[in-house]
Amino acid sequence: MPTMTNLAQRIAPVAYEDAPLTKFQIKVTIAGTGGQFSDGFILGIIGIVITASTGALGLTPLWIGLLGAATLAGLFVGAIVTGPIADRIGRRGIFAWDMLIFAVLSAIQFFIESPWQLLVLRLLIGVVLGADYVVSKSLVTEHAPRSFRGRLMSLLAVAWATGYVAAYLVGYLLTQLHGESWRYMLAASAVPALLIFWFRLGVPESPLWLTQHGRTAEAAAVVRTHLGDGVLPPPVETTTIKRRGIRVLFTPKFRRRTAVGALFYVCQVIPFFALGTFSPQVMESLGVTSKLGAGAAYNTFLLIGAVLGLLFIDRLSRRTFLIGTFFLGAALLAALVAFADTSPVVAVVIFALFALVLAAAVNLEYVYPPELFPTDLRASGVGIAVAASRIGSAASTFLLPIIVAQYSVNVALIACVIVLAIGGLICWAWAPETGTEALGEVAEEVQKESDEHTHH
Repeated sequence: MPTMTNLAQRIAPVAYEDAPLTKFQIKVTIAGTGGQFSDGFILGIIGIVITASTGALGLTPLWIGLLGAATLAGLFVGAIVTGPIADRIGRRGIFAWDMLIFAVLSAIQFFIESPWQLLVLRLLIGVVLGADYVVSKSLVTEHAPRSFRGRLMSLLAVAWATGYVAAYLVGYLLTQLHGESWRYMLAASAVPALLIFWFRLGVPESPLWLTQHGRTAEAAAVVRTHLGDGVLPPPVETTTIKRRGIRVLFTPKFRRRTAVGALFYVCQVIPFFALGTFSPQVMESLGVTSKLGAGAAYNTFLLIGAVLGLLFIDRLSRRTFLIGTFFLGAALLAALVAFADTSPVVAVVIFALFALVLAAAVNLEYVYPPELFPTDLRASGVGIAVAASRIGSAASTFLLPIIVAQYSVNVALIACVIVLAIGGLICWAWAPETGTEALGEVAEEVQKESDEHTHH
């Protein structure tokens, strides 16, 4: 027979963020992966589409550059605009319907007749993806239990890598079709978006957001319905009852966290895109002459690294993971530059390790930014971080080919070593530990950091 102590423990209410993992939270996470998969697919497929459609659409180098950058530009706008809106009106409405809009825009690409039509659609698709980045990261984070938050959010990173790899495979298979196979490549992204749209319709609003906006009865109903009577609804974040705008993120109290969220993201995406851009050249220098082989190798490392990151994300502190992957990545990339000519085997091993470390670190782009900001500013903070990252990815895509043409691949890779080292130093100096924080206590932690900084 159970003792009275065991019975009391069994029926004692559990705090919202300490609730056990349920099928509901896994469903929310799977629903959140749709936008990340779609983003990876869209970015992965455009290179193959441009190659296949250059003749049919009469693409000049200028059009190729514009089409390659269009989604990134749209994503920047979508992220920066959606953040404050999602903090004001909630996450659920945007989250539920943006994948349907994405699917419609993707399908319309099949019918384009000129480069400008494709450019407009790619920009709009980027805006939708930027919006989804913000609401998916915020909503999945706010529904996740604290002890599983890192692993659940890392599934979004794995989804992005899977989408990127899927684009490569789908593009390769569709090139076997006769006629304008590039049209089918463009429209293919509508299929997973439609599937995930139906999955999202049943996802409720974040109880944290509802509580923060005074809708405590609704928050309690969501918790009771999906987590059970034994879980307490989240308490009001008392230090953030007053409604604040995005400008608050640039005040002395928040600007260090805002800077860390943006700068670590930028310092990761620059070498990430460089690796993607130069993997064929690196592989060629290692004796792999087939572009198909180089792409397959890069994508394999990308996916394995994302899965490894998921396995380690909750085993290490956030600061250790951040700082360690930056400095380890910088060391491996420097070693690749230094020893690539000595032995092909050594070079392949170093390249594989670097790719794995960088891909594992990408998990932090999904886990860390939402943890940096309180509920009333979370979507805005994530929007700033995502927007900054698009500047970094666009800059690396634009500048690195120029550096390679005027100097060499090694000079470009050395620049990436410097960027990684800077990222590690920034995180060492400024990055707070967030892995053990409750999301409802972030505002208090920020206030504590501000008081300590003022005191010193």
